[in-house]
Amino acid sequence: MKDFVQLYRRIDSTTRIIPKVQALVDYFQQADKQEAIWVAALFTHRRPRRLISTSLLRQWAMEAAGLQQWLFEDAYHICGDLAETIALVVPEPSSYEDYGLDHYFRQMLHLKGQDEEIIKSWVLDRWAHLDQNARFLFNKFITGGFRIGVSAKLLTRALAKAFDKDEAEMAYSLMGNWSPYDTDLQALIKSSTSGENLSKPYPFYLAYALEKELEELGDPEEWSIEYKWDGIRSQLIKRSGEWFLWSRGEELINESFPEFEQLLALPDGTVIDGELLAYQDDLPLDFNHLQKRLGRKKPSKKMISAVPCIIMAYDLLEYDGQDIRDQAYAKRRSLLHELITGLNHPLLKMSASLKFDRWKTAAHLRESARAQKAEGLMLKMLNSDYKVGRKKGDWWKYKVDPYTIDAVMTYAQSGHGRRSNLFTDYTFGLWQDGELVTFAKAYSGLTDEEFAEVSRYVRANTLERFGPVRRVKAELVFELAFEGIHLSSRHKSGIAVRFPRIKRWRKDKKASEADSLDNLKKLIGE
Repeated sequence: MKDFVQLYRRIDSTTRIIPKVQALVDYFQQADKQEAIWVAALFTHRRPRRLISTSLLRQWAMEAAGLQQWLFEDAYHICGDLAETIALVVPEPSSYEDYGLDHYFRQMLHLKGQDEEIIKSWVLDRWAHLDQNARFLFNKFITGGFRIGVSAKLLTRALAKAFDKDEAEMAYSLMGNWSPYDTDLQALIKSSTSGENLSKPYPFYLAYALEKELEELGDPEEWSIEYKWDGIRSQLIKRSGEWFLWSRGEELINESFPEFEQLLALPDGTVIDGELLAYQDDLPLDFNHLQKRLGRKKPSKKMISAVPCIIMAYDLLEYDGQDIRDQAYAKRRSLLHELITGLNHPLLKMSASLKFDRWKTAAHLRESARAQKAEGLMLKMLNSDYKVGRKKGDWWKYKVDPYTIDAVMTYAQSGHGRRSNLFTDYTFGLWQDGELVTFAKAYSGLTDEEFAEVSRYVRANTLERFGPVRRVKAELVFELAFEGIHLSSRHKSGIAVRFPRIKRWRKDKKASEADSLDNLKKLIGE
């Protein structure tokens, strides 16, 4: 654990990419192979599930520290992080242990489902033998809340540098259904693109938002345009008589979408990149319909019928067992079209290439995208290969402008980590019959200076406190932006919005000038 604590502190002490990469390189070059695989797992979202609830953990920490609940809760609200609060308040150990990550995670696996008293005894014993920094990380592990500013892309770069490997090949090695419990880092990085792992997907190619004028892209004849669909980016794999459906988050989701077994008629050695959509009457359904299927194991026939889904195919990555990502996009699309036309199955559709002969036409297509239930357009160079990760140049997202509405802040909650001393999480309301009705929460979009200014306002204008949440005077108006909107019986307002964030602070508006719930509902039909 000591080596990992040092790595964590090096990474957490900087926001710069180069020092983070170097910290990882240094670690991987000297770490035990079974320890290193856990670092790769943690930074690729393969952390173990929560061992114990946070409510029980709080209770045990209060007992260990001899604190009354009110004092512990005050400490927590000031600190802003439960794992750190516990690490600080429990007594310092009289002796220390220094087992590795593999030791702790295997014990957690063994304890899963055990009697509460057995787990409690183990947790208290670890607190009694770990120093403050190790206790903090241990608490993060057992609650399933470990996170740090290291992306899978950054990890890939560090591993490639540490072991002198090609970055694209390393990204492929990290994909798939591997577990740190039954592999080590050396075995993982030696895996290749030979298809030895039948289920293994390819790293996704991701696009940046368009940063220039359309005309700056050059000759329109060198580009292809298709709609950017609002679903779950996925890869559909058919190899050796088996099928696999992967989400972009590297989750194998076959069980949630068993109907795609019908696509076993695809030829072996086929990998299709596309969008998983809830789809009916030749149009995508709102994303909230798809959410009803996500994570649901063995959905009923009724659910499958109520929320029918398809794969909207974008690209072909593997054909006849051969990796064709280095071929031109136009060639891959031609092969994909032949494949889908030949199969002619309603669960697999081709994302159409839209006709345009000048960039002005492309701009008009973008404006009409919302009517097609799309988020905008994807612009792709016809001669582009299929790259790894997010790149600039050959693929661009050209999204429609977000919906916006002016809302009043009604509640505020303190943030976490470096923002634990600021109020950064806000609840917003819109007017209905003279009252503000809650409809959204947002926590991004302001500068550090603006967060500090809002925090001063919250402290001076708090009306009620509910633990870490404060009800404030309804005076501040903010313009919120969001990507989607739909009716929802689960929300008091009857409306749910997708990806809400703060666009700007409307200091020029009084609360009485904010929008109404009726104005928000009018956006549903747009």
